[in-house]
Amino acid sequence: MEFLKKETKDQKTPSTIRITGAEAIIHCLLAEGVDLLYGYPGGAIMPVYDELYKFQDRLTHVLTRHEQGATHAAQGYARVSGKVGVAMATSGPGATNLVTGLADAQIDSTPMVCITGQVSRHLLGSDAFQETDIIGISTPVTKWNHQITKASEIPEIMARAFYIAKSGRPGPVLVDITKNAQFEEFDFSYEPCKRVRSYKPTPTPDKQAITDAAELINNAKKPFIVWGQGIILGKAEEQLKSFVEKTGIPAAWTILGASALATDHPLNVGMVGMHGNYGPNLLTNECDVLIAIGMRFDDRVTGSLDTYAKQAKVIHLEIDPAEVNKNVKADVAVLGDAKETLELLLPLVAKNTHEAWHNVFKEKYEIEFKEVIKNDIEPVKEGLTMGEVIEEINKASKNNAVIVTDVGQHQMIACRYAKFSESKSNITSGGLGTMGFALPAAIGAKMGAMDREVVAVIGDGGYQMTIQELGVIFQHQVPVKIVVLNNDHLGMVRQWQELFFERRYASTVMVNPDFVKIAEGYHIEAKRVSERKDLKNAVATMIASDKPYFLEVKVEKEDNVFPMIPSGASVSEIRLK
Repeated sequence: MEFLKKETKDQKTPSTIRITGAEAIIHCLLAEGVDLLYGYPGGAIMPVYDELYKFQDRLTHVLTRHEQGATHAAQGYARVSGKVGVAMATSGPGATNLVTGLADAQIDSTPMVCITGQVSRHLLGSDAFQETDIIGISTPVTKWNHQITKASEIPEIMARAFYIAKSGRPGPVLVDITKNAQFEEFDFSYEPCKRVRSYKPTPTPDKQAITDAAELINNAKKPFIVWGQGIILGKAEEQLKSFVEKTGIPAAWTILGASALATDHPLNVGMVGMHGNYGPNLLTNECDVLIAIGMRFDDRVTGSLDTYAKQAKVIHLEIDPAEVNKNVKADVAVLGDAKETLELLLPLVAKNTHEAWHNVFKEKYEIEFKEVIKNDIEPVKEGLTMGEVIEEINKASKNNAVIVTDVGQHQMIACRYAKFSESKSNITSGGLGTMGFALPAAIGAKMGAMDREVVAVIGDGGYQMTIQELGVIFQHQVPVKIVVLNNDHLGMVRQWQELFFERRYASTVMVNPDFVKIAEGYHIEAKRVSERKDLKNAVATMIASDKPYFLEVKVEKEDNVFPMIPSGASVSEIRLK
């Protein structure tokens, strides 16, 4: 990975220089601390790529094999590093190919800046070659977007783009730059953006709301915490840990919140949601105070809203006012950054253990272990299960890998059974559920955390949606580990067809290629496992490798993921089989 070790001397940009708009883009990126971006060149963005060529000693560009791959790689990089991910593409199809990644980043609150080229200003609206209204297309799936038609606009707009992308509740921003603006010269200077009129990214916490929340918590007999990604985005992991340990409140996580608190922490009771743990889901409807921190009450978490936690007083700690009372009415809303609001709450909450209440969670876990977990991770059946593969990855990586998942059964199994000891370790497509996310996102994650083991866990369906990004791994020798759990089906859809459509497996059977040969075609070491006796050694060999590695595991074709809350059902109706 020598390509990431760029020269760092003499990187200051002069206060005012006369340059082209294309060169100004590069100086803006450098001023924002960007040293890595992903993209795909084309006619309308070619002037910027020409300048990028001149700055190769200071800025690494990774050529993905598809623009969607660039956005997912930028997402993976951002989620692991905590920095803003950057992707770049040309106009027309190049720009539209970014849209899925933008939508994914928007709903999962990932800071990303996408730069697109556009036809020259005088051609706008003329249906010129590769002209597409990317501003209109991307407006619903970006936090902010803007089209630049004059070079002089570049510094201010780029500074604003980075500020908006990373401030408050993060999100994706798109900047579209016409070709004439890239060629024009102007006197360039750059000032980072520190505020935008009428935009207040972080609300000031209300002291009365903090007091009211503390009173509810202190008087609760059966309180329950559900935390989300807001803890990770707000760098509030230590505050959450202190809050949980002082109050003794059982705490569960949404899939994007996973890893904020170590999996083996005694107060971590598991995952909520459609395929979450039995106790946390069931007991949501038995708690008397529900404390939601940095989560948005997604429908996959709540199930039927008509029956969700109706018996509980709800405290919602949230940075985005738009999320408060959107799905679940809060009795006390505490607006603000999670780190700040938890620090304000900590002195006011009483020390407690809630031992009897914890024992209820333990009882539910024992039921789930007997009915589900034991069969997933210690199976007696002949075929391999996805759960036992994840268990072997845990053991081989000593519970310290970054696990990047795609979307489907393997995603839910990995989220259920992966063990984390460090934050920013669970990278997945949560809100949008984007198949094809994992492979490019794992590339970005590895580049954002070179000191960590990164394992992509992918289904055979999603893998083939962005399989071309193996080319990036080969070209740059990115030492990411790829595990494809192959059941020859679109597994999650097949599970629904089995349970709710009388086993009519309509268009879910996959006729797959030889994945090992494809990996070897990209000069990536590869192995296939189909028997239990070979699994442990294969996973250990993969993790021990310091190079890219591909492992295909043939798993049971008709395994299902349980527990499961049927779509639209109450969390109380969670099924164990």
